[in-house]
Amino acid sequence: MEQWKRAMGLVFLLLAVLAGTAGIAAGPLLIDDFGKGLSAGWEKKVFKGETVYAPVIDEGRPALKAESRAAASALIYRVSLDPKAYPRLSWSWKIVRTIRKGDERTKAGDDYAARVYVVFPSVLFWRTRAVNYIWANRLPRGAFLPNAYTGNAVMVAVESGDGNAGRWIDEERDLMEDYRRAFGEDPPKIGAVAIMTDTDNTGEHAVAWYGAIRFLPPGP
Repeated sequence: MEQWKRAMGLVFLLLAVLAGTAGIAAGPLLIDDFGKGLSAGWEKKVFKGETVYAPVIDEGRPALKAESRAAASALIYRVSLDPKAYPRLSWSWKIVRTIRKGDERTKAGDDYAARVYVVFPSVLFWRTRAVNYIWANRLPRGAFLPNAYTGNAVMVAVESGDGNAGRWIDEERDLMEDYRRAFGEDPPKIGAVAIMTDTDNTGEHAVAWYGAIRFLPPGP
């Protein structure tokens, strides 16, 4: 009987500890701030030609500079995150200018001076989805639009036009809310975050800088 009481006591103690910690949210998850160069976690994905990505110091802050000349390649950082634990994404970016011939509604104009996107993979590869946060060329700020190539990727115009070109802009997005608006349901597990500056469709030249990228826990 005494051993049974001791065992039950340990069970109740464990349950109390779990109950006390269940509500503790995870802290911010830094993907990279480029302060020590480019993290080894990034993988290169080449679509056509290669955008040049290089760690730099810009206006006193560590950053990743991207320069594309009629090219399209991305940097992808794989993760495995519960979107309920990390429902927000923050980053900063700067561009020289938008793409003159860029047009989010056409394949020929599907180029962006800067974009940050989050990938939500599926065991059924054709159901893999992505939310693309873009510095839009023509799409109004705040607009959502399916990608010109696939409805599984939705473009979200976080910035638009050249009004803020040449200055650093800090961004934060609610991934849960954006995914629901884009696809009409709750998101699955987050599988990757990526950055891309691309000009392969228009043949133009684009330069951008990316700052620290973080997944954030629930918050106000």
